[in-house]
Amino acid sequence: MSFWPDKRVVVTGGAGFLGRVVVQQLKAKGCRHIEVPRSKDFDLRKTSAIRKLYRQAKADMVIHLAAVVGGIGANQQNPGKFFYDNLMMGVELIEQARKFQIPKFVALGTICAYPKFTSVPFKEKDLWTGYPEETNAPYGLAKKMLLVQSQAYRQQYGFNSIYLLPVNLYGPGDNFSLDTSHVIPALIRKCVEAKAAGHKSITVWGTGEATREFLYVDDAARGIVLAAEKYNGPEPVNLGAGFEISIKDLVQLIVKLTGFKGDVIWDTSKPDGQPRRCLDTSRAQKEFGFKAKVGFEQGLKGTIGWYVHNLTK
Repeated sequence: MSFWPDKRVVVTGGAGFLGRVVVQQLKAKGCRHIEVPRSKDFDLRKTSAIRKLYRQAKADMVIHLAAVVGGIGANQQNPGKFFYDNLMMGVELIEQARKFQIPKFVALGTICAYPKFTSVPFKEKDLWTGYPEETNAPYGLAKKMLLVQSQAYRQQYGFNSIYLLPVNLYGPGDNFSLDTSHVIPALIRKCVEAKAAGHKSITVWGTGEATREFLYVDDAARGIVLAAEKYNGPEPVNLGAGFEISIKDLVQLIVKLTGFKGDVIWDTSKPDGQPRRCLDTSRAQKEFGFKAKVGFEQGLKGTIGWYVHNLTK
């Protein structure tokens, strides 16, 4: 508890899916000074807005969670926007943090930064062995540049910026829009709505052969807060649960947990995305003692329950 009470922390994206949980956990650890910039007040793509934020916050630390994100479809429709918005936010937030002499910056990367064909489990040293999967490469590369910037600024200016790589997140409060959501909330919504309407089938993108790893949002937030407190190294760090599940098995599990009795139709004209995803999480455990706690089925039940209670009324 002694680390956080006197710290002044800016959490970009602090009103979002992950950010709300990070803010809750910071408060639980005694942090009394948390600034959450809202987009209507601060356009974080603009230097003037960032400087205004930093003057106002007088921060000891910035945790940069804000991002323009979405599933495969949203990435395909908005490659330029996803590249520009994410790159400009990150680059200027770090540059101005250096100029304002903010003692620590926590940059959130993305699993999409890894090369399309990465040996499983993904190790941090594999980040530069190839090009990311094409459907989300602009987003992945924009976020990957924050690692380059963090390491360059540490080398030249002694600026303490760390870089974390969370795997796909899920949990209560996720984005359940069918246009922009990731796979778990999209599948939950499809199954719940189909069950309620008495539909005989749902349609799912791809072949189901691709694999993914998923991290419950509370676990991800705990990892970020631990790293913010305890990690000050130059090397990127994976945050994950350390397991792999095929999309086909994921669909079957969500069908079972939602009680949907119909058929699953696979639209193989749609892309699978990256063939496999599973992280080596040993560095996070070694450097700041992080290990995921929430079991996958337990987390899915909580997420489905939240969706049914909050968004189907």
